[in-house]
Amino acid sequence: MDTHGAGFIGNVLDPGCPSRVVFARIGDKWATLVIQVLADGPLRFSELRARVHVVTPKVLTQVLRALERDGLLTRTVFAQVPPRVDYELTPLGRTLLGPLTALRQWAENNVSAMMDARDAYDEREDAAILQRGGTAGPVG
Repeated sequence: MDTHGAGFIGNVLDPGCPSRVVFARIGDKWATLVIQVLADGPLRFSELRARVHVVTPKVLTQVLRALERDGLLTRTVFAQVPPRVDYELTPLGRTLLGPLTALRQWAENNVSAMMDARDAYDEREDAAILQRGGTAGPVG
């Protein structure tokens, strides 16, 4: 399967298609947060970490390397003391901003409905367990 040509169209539902790797990268919570944080321009590692919150330096480093490898961001080292490193979205990385912004807006607009649905589900499950005499049985 030639996946390097400009005419290649992926199919994420095909288990052998490399687009699944792309789908997994975009589905990674830290990667999507980093991409959105870089929407306004280049940032240094410490600035990125502060804006993403709670990500460990090790995990952030791994995410940044993976995004750089995938061509979604660039890492620029400036020769100064102390050394300065900036991270910036590439044109390819910027193409993700629209879909990620739409997903972010959907999540922020629908989080209450999802939490309500979770609570209702949990209440139904708890009631079913109580009806069975307090033992959890097979689901389904």
